[in-house]
Amino acid sequence: MKVISLTFAFGLLTSLAQGLPSPAGGSPSGSVVAGRQATKFPSASGTRFTIDGQTRYFAGSNSYWIGFLTNTKDVDTVFDHLVTSGLKILRIWGFNDVTRKPGTGTVYFQLLSSSGSTINTGSDGLQRLDYVVSAAEKRGIKLIINFVNNWGDYGGMPAYVSAFGGSKEGWYTNSKAQAQYKKYIEAVVKRYVNSPAVFAWELANEPRCKGCNTDVIYKWATEISAYIRSLDPAHMITLGDEGFGLSGGTSYPYQTSEGVDFVKNLGIKDLDFGTFHLYPKSWGVDNSFGSGWVKDHAAACKKAGKPCLFEEYGTESDHCNIQKPWQQASLALAADGMGADLFWQWGDRLSSGQSPNDGNTIYYGSSDATCLISDHVRAMGST
Repeated sequence: MKVISLTFAFGLLTSLAQGLPSPAGGSPSGSVVAGRQATKFPSASGTRFTIDGQTRYFAGSNSYWIGFLTNTKDVDTVFDHLVTSGLKILRIWGFNDVTRKPGTGTVYFQLLSSSGSTINTGSDGLQRLDYVVSAAEKRGIKLIINFVNNWGDYGGMPAYVSAFGGSKEGWYTNSKAQAQYKKYIEAVVKRYVNSPAVFAWELANEPRCKGCNTDVIYKWATEISAYIRSLDPAHMITLGDEGFGLSGGTSYPYQTSEGVDFVKNLGIKDLDFGTFHLYPKSWGVDNSFGSGWVKDHAAACKKAGKPCLFEEYGTESDHCNIQKPWQQASLALAADGMGADLFWQWGDRLSSGQSPNDGNTIYYGSSDATCLISDHVRAMGST
């Protein structure tokens, strides 16, 4: 999802940091640095996921902003509410790129510059992510950690282009940009390589290469996933794409105009599962498009022998009536390609007020949450 507004997020950064864990050897304190854990890491089992010894269908959500919170009590609140809700997976932004060092108290993870980039491991940098990983570990929540954004929110590929030149479409083959991207990946992966909280590493949020041959993203994803595998052979890896380029329809999302071929990318050896998103309004299709979109991806994943993760989906109104059929379609295919779904996005009340609302937000304790979280988790049962 392209984040529409950053106003609230920057407001969150004015809070005072509380109780930051102290990194040891480049990792947060506690179990992350204690060596590889006895707890089995999440894995793919055919077209299903296995978490903590359970192989079944799982549900979760997205929170791009949680790693940028400076009040640790707010982080704890979110994770406690996730546990209470019965959700197991949370997808987060593991990136926050800038091209100019911000003022004191503003969180950023990486300063990009052609004269020498720096990775911020301080209390306003990756230590914020440390606390998120630690909080997830304590509560058994599993994290999908993303390394870069296709969009300009929180830096992303446009920030790399600003620092290293070239074009957005050329980012995938820009040697200077890719070298720094790999350095950042290495810093984050090594920081949490032993953490049982990591569900998967994710190459990018919604990678696109408009008008490009699909080989561009395919070759890039092949190289980067193999690189991550060399750093961490145990955790899963995924692409983070929207699922474009698929047989079964002729509308825009089924085409490869964004340089994405879902089935082709699904075949990459070091990618453990497929991802797809769903935003009918943004894509110019009807809301009824959703269930068929889910079924066509499930069929592709079943054929490939890998799980599909329905990674993002949302509407700006009538959340329950529109999105519930999508959830039901995914759950119905739990034995035929679908492994889990994560709605966009989680909403909560924090010390500074409500978390960001882009219209798609499902707030904890709301009637929408009853429909799309409580009822959904109940319907899952032991599926």
